[in-house]
Order: sequence, then structure tokens, then C-alpha cells
Amino acid sequence: MSRQPIHLAMWCGPRNISTALMRSWGNRADTFVVDEPLYAHYLQSTGAPHVMADEIIAHYEKDWQQVVSWLTGPIPGGKTIFYQKHMTHHLLPHIGRDWLDRVSNCFLIREPREMLTSLIKKLPNPQLADTGLPQQLEIFNLVRARTGCVPPVIDSRDVLDNPRSVLGELCQRLGIEFAESMLHWPPGLRDTDGIWAKHWYPEVETSTSFRPYQPKPDPVPPALEDLLAQCDAIYSQIHPHRILP
Repeated sequence: MSRQPIHLAMWCGPRNISTALMRSWGNRADTFVVDEPLYAHYLQSTGAPHVMADEIIAHYEKDWQQVVSWLTGPIPGGKTIFYQKHMTHHLLPHIGRDWLDRVSNCFLIREPREMLTSLIKKLPNPQLADTGLPQQLEIFNLVRARTGCVPPVIDSRDVLDNPRSVLGELCQRLGIEFAESMLHWPPGLRDTDGIWAKHWYPEVETSTSFRPYQPKPDPVPPALEDLLAQCDAIYSQIHPHRILP
């Protein structure tokens, strides 16, 4: 396997296992992780009324060009892997896309019904853009067109069902060695967590591994059935390309 430095951009939607996946990569000795580096720019640009928005804007770099320069530059701490947890909706239309050619782009997806029933607990009246799915498809198609290859896709359920198999294959496709340390990690928050962790990460804070998949039978409210149909239509375009356990 190659030991060349790799900048790994994992493009996720909300209410996924993105933070647990960041824990997994962050437990590798060779990996530096960053938590949603474009969040402050997103909040400043959109004025979205998110919890802790003012604190986040004050705490983090807001110039997207400066953020991108850092994300594509030397890997902090002398590590060889720079794992970047991105929310797809943070890549606003005005942000340049050329830098995507300088990172290895991967995609984390989740079945829309389960995603929506989780999302509405935090955002009661979501719009399609809030799901991150249209942005995820745009990035996926862009990367596929530029590289001529289907970029790696992993589905949350597959990871929870068989983390060793799915993450092992993901590492294989990225040209890096799989590490057993990706399957277990110490509990608690991390210095690399966003300052929003105290609000959003209580479950992950107590976790020490990927918890087995549990079906979520909660129904989507009738008012959101059209939104679910739109999400399903997008998800169905990416889902067939996922890494199978």
C-alpha cells in the first residue's frame, strides 16, 4: 500500500454516522482529523440560525479560500492522512470546486426515511437543501466526471452491519492499509471536535465503537412525504455505487 500523504474529504449529510466515522479515522496513529471546516463560512454566508452560530463564526476561519488552502496543504502533526469530515451543504455554490481535484473524495450516505425522521427532531420543517442530498449528488457527479471513475461511497447501515469489511474495502480503494484501531476508540470528546460537540455529540461521546444497526421504524409525517420522495430519488442515484460488505 502507498504511504504517500492523502487528503481525504468525506462528504456527508446530516444525521448520519459522520462523527462516529471521524472517531474511527481519528483513532489511527497516522491520521489527523478535522470537523466540518467550512461550517463557519457557511453560517456567516447564509445567516442560518443554528445553535451556537455566533460562537462558531467567532472561533473558526470564515474565509473559504483560507480554509481550502489549509485543507490541501501540509498535513498537521506530521501525519500522512488528513481526514476531513464535510457536510455537503457547507459547500455553497460560490465556493470554488477546483480544489476537489487535490483531495480524495468519498461519500457517506444514509437511507432517507431514517435520516429525515432523525433530522426533524433537530429541524422540524426541513427543506431539500437541509438534507444535503442535492449537494452530495452534485459533488459526486462532478468528481465522477472529472476523474472518469466512480468515487468511493459507503452507506451508514453497511458500516454498522460490518465495519471491518466496509472500512477495509474503503482503505483498499484509497490505497492505504486498514488499521484495527478504526474499529474501537476511547470514549469522550476530542480536541479535534468542533466546539458544537457539547450540543450535538452526546451519543458519540459515550461510544467506543460502531454500534450495531438498529432499524428506525418512525414514520415520516404526511407533510414531508413529498420531501421524502425527492430524497429517495437522489439517494437511489448514489446508493447503487456503494461499497458492499
